[in-house]
Amino acid sequence: MIFSTTEPPFCFHQGTRPLLLSMPHVGTFVPPQLAMRMSEEARYLPDTDWHLEQLYEVAEEIGASVLVATHSRYVIDLNRSPDGASLYPGQRVTSLCPVDTFNDTLIYTNCSEPNDEEVATRRNTIWQPYHAKLTEELARLKAVHGIAMLWDAHSIRSELPRFFDGKLPDLNLGTSNGTSCSPALATALLDIARQAKGFTSVLNGRFTGGYITRHHGRPDEGVHAVQLEMTQSSYMQESRPFNYLPELASLVQPHLRHLLEAVLAFAETPRRADF
Repeated sequence: MIFSTTEPPFCFHQGTRPLLLSMPHVGTFVPPQLAMRMSEEARYLPDTDWHLEQLYEVAEEIGASVLVATHSRYVIDLNRSPDGASLYPGQRVTSLCPVDTFNDTLIYTNCSEPNDEEVATRRNTIWQPYHAKLTEELARLKAVHGIAMLWDAHSIRSELPRFFDGKLPDLNLGTSNGTSCSPALATALLDIARQAKGFTSVLNGRFTGGYITRHHGRPDEGVHAVQLEMTQSSYMQESRPFNYLPELASLVQPHLRHLLEAVLAFAETPRRADF
């Protein structure tokens, strides 16, 4: 099947400080010819990381760069390995070009799943440019500031029986089990998350970081990467129509700001011997 799109693969804002926010799952664009192949449920894009641009509105204010996906993760998942390798061997996961939803229902009707050629086209058209820009901006930050910090921003429904039992902690920090950023930074961030009144937190629990965190985090080279997977119940309506809830979001936004400011404080502190 032929795949094409009329939308650019990302939107980008260049900041002035050594921090890049990546939002790979906020996109909602699906080319019309592809949407026609999808189930009614899938066309609502229920597995989107809704409203993160609004939730993280502080990012540009504090001088961070921001890279935002435009296409739905149902088109291609920007936080998966380009070869489709599982991030969590032995556990249930979705693929590079998903064929099922988080509810374990089929995305495509009438056996219209993408074949290898279509997957390759989607990867070349959307995945590659996003990751090229991500790589380029981290290199620029490192060249300008001597260090680069990557914050990979995600959100997910608080209860998803397909992937985990019970309710997730609200703030799920992931550092690829301690390999994608400085241990001192990870400890500082977990301390901040634990002090967030009304919110639960964990470091390297169910979510240890996806492909972006694992691939780009190289603390020994001065590039530190952290993933935050938030429960959507912390700031929005988890069921359709997936509304943003400003009053609820206002309770967690100060903690997000505190986390990002801690990342910048780490980056901009002259002493950085623990790379």
